[in-house]
Amino acid sequence: MNLIADIGNNSAKFFLFSGKQMILHTRITGNNYGIIGEWREQYEIERAIVSSVIDLTEEQKMHFTALACPLLWFNSTADTPLDIAYRTPGTLGSDRLAAAVGAWDIQPGKNLLVIDAGSAITIDFVSRDGTYHGGNIAPGIKMRLKALHQFTGRLPMVEKEGDTPTFGYDTETAIRSGVLKGIAHEIDGYIEETRSKYGDIFVFLTGGDENSLKNMIKSRIFADKYLVARGLNRILQNYE
Repeated sequence: MNLIADIGNNSAKFFLFSGKQMILHTRITGNNYGIIGEWREQYEIERAIVSSVIDLTEEQKMHFTALACPLLWFNSTADTPLDIAYRTPGTLGSDRLAAAVGAWDIQPGKNLLVIDAGSAITIDFVSRDGTYHGGNIAPGIKMRLKALHQFTGRLPMVEKEGDTPTFGYDTETAIRSGVLKGIAHEIDGYIEETRSKYGDIFVFLTGGDENSLKNMIKSRIFADKYLVARGLNRILQNYE
């Protein structure tokens, strides 16, 4: 089995894959990665891959090095099925590249727009010849809500869950609808612009906030919250 670790700014997600099939997955918000040792005792882990957008402590790293199997510390300079046209590949987030690989593994040979709605919202483009061209980064839902509260004198902190009318009927709904609907219109705009330039595209939506957005986006999309994990598993399958 393959162990996949996708470590983000706010949580760490762990997966076990058998071939392309996901067997187990869990999400941890703290710093205790003891689940790795538990899975090592219960399952035969043949290979592992770690993608992290944060710097891990030595204690956290030890959970992975104790696996006693081939281990890939993934970054944007590793071998992938895609050609990288990004001008600064060393600064490219590993999660962005992994999501692009996951999308390509599902829909190879097509123009792809990959939208990852997490702490930040990233929108990346892969052309039908398998070239990753790059993309854009914008604040995510929670970041926008928090900014409206912190950088104003009277606007409250609003949760993303709740009513989102076309036009807010009070301050809470005005903020929530402004943020969520604003992001949805933003995404629809990217989809329309990309289609006008490249023709047919297949649009993927992933990330922790994909459920909050998928029903607001007018364009046809394919939602898969595990796209990064699928991409990392695809990369690991070719790693010895």
